[in-house]
Amino acid sequence: MAESTDSVSASLALMASEGATFRSNSVPDAQAEAAAIDLELVRRAQAGDDHAFGQLVERNRRAVYRAAYAALGSPDDADDVAQETFVTVYQKLGGFRGEAAFKTWLLSIAWRKALDRRRSVTRWLRLTVTHDVSPEGPDPIERVPSLALSQEDEMAGDELNRMVKQLIGTLPRKLRDALMLAGSGDYTYEQIARMLAIPLGTVKWRVAEARRVLKRKLAAMGYAHD
Repeated sequence: MAESTDSVSASLALMASEGATFRSNSVPDAQAEAAAIDLELVRRAQAGDDHAFGQLVERNRRAVYRAAYAALGSPDDADDVAQETFVTVYQKLGGFRGEAAFKTWLLSIAWRKALDRRRSVTRWLRLTVTHDVSPEGPDPIERVPSLALSQEDEMAGDELNRMVKQLIGTLPRKLRDALMLAGSGDYTYEQIARMLAIPLGTVKWRVAEARRVLKRKLAAMGYAHD
């Protein structure tokens, strides 16, 4: 799927640049304008304009999907979470007061729902594969690749993308989540901090640490990075 390939490519770019600046930092005016448009659509939707809510969905569904995909690594699960998120947002929209940007509020809901689904998958795996895992062994969910291989990855010349996908799946969840969200290019560090409910500095450290770990593993496998 194109979404997964895009995420890995973005993560590779993130690894290659120690001082990476996200597009939101380079175009703050555009972000402020987008937030203002969202807020106007929210007000119209709160007044009963379903078309306005449909516009909110169209404007933000890619970001919601990619947040869910970063947490779950499954296109089908990400689609389900995206749908559940917008149903919940529709139901709760009347309570939105604009203390935070609509997109930030929306993504926080999407992330919580994705984590709920991931916990249910983890529980299922624990119940079904315990005979393969020692009591001291790793959490079974950590042994499941977080990203599915796409058809593009099977093409010659895409060996590095395949390798990065596999290695990202081996990262601890906290590092993997931060890297995938940052690498997608859809979210600012501040939005990621709100989604993960952690300090901004912790987000930056986790992204940097994930990048460092991946570089070290790739170097050990013969892939050189500047």
